[in-house]
Amino acid sequence: MPRRQSRGAAARAESDDSSRWHTTWTADPRTAASAAAPALRSAPRESAAAPRADGTDGPARAERTLLKRLRGRSLSVREARDVLREAELDDAEADAIIAAFLDNGYLDDSRLAEQLLDGALGRKAQGATAVAQTLARRGLDREVIDIAMASLPDDEAERALEFARQRARGMSGLDHDVALRRLHGQLARRGFRGSVALDAARQALSGDDA
Repeated sequence: MPRRQSRGAAARAESDDSSRWHTTWTADPRTAASAAAPALRSAPRESAAAPRADGTDGPARAERTLLKRLRGRSLSVREARDVLREAELDDAEADAIIAAFLDNGYLDDSRLAEQLLDGALGRKAQGATAVAQTLARRGLDREVIDIAMASLPDDEAERALEFARQRARGMSGLDHDVALRRLHGQLARRGFRGSVALDAARQALSGDDA
């Protein structure tokens, strides 16, 4: 008889714990997405804005939706709030989820800025103007953007020239002035500033390695 009462108490405790919206958290944020994945895959597909089944279901659904988004790509705090806004949470509920995600390292605007810089300076070959626009478009704070931009290496002219030389190879049959306008336009759209873009276009078309 005492043993049956103990099991009942344990069952009630387990039921109480399972109703808490934050039960998907793990101690190590690096393993959080994989730890939550089985539960997310088995959960029925539903919109974050679907009507609540009861007074506590909204935050749980919103948390699952946000975790699923983060498994796809990193989000800024503003982007995460946009996801929660779709769930029609009140401010207190949204603030609690955002705070928990920040505490566990799921959201980190400074880390996101570093990731975006790596992509912009590498495979995307973007200039400083485009980099700043990308950071702002992702909703990062002005202070985070300023710190990220201050960390840019002083090699924009070299990166612009490298990009220009790659594109100039396909313009050998064009009139020089036409090729210059096109190449300069491509560099400008990549966010390389005026004089840097023009100098790189001219040098690439002249074949000057200096």
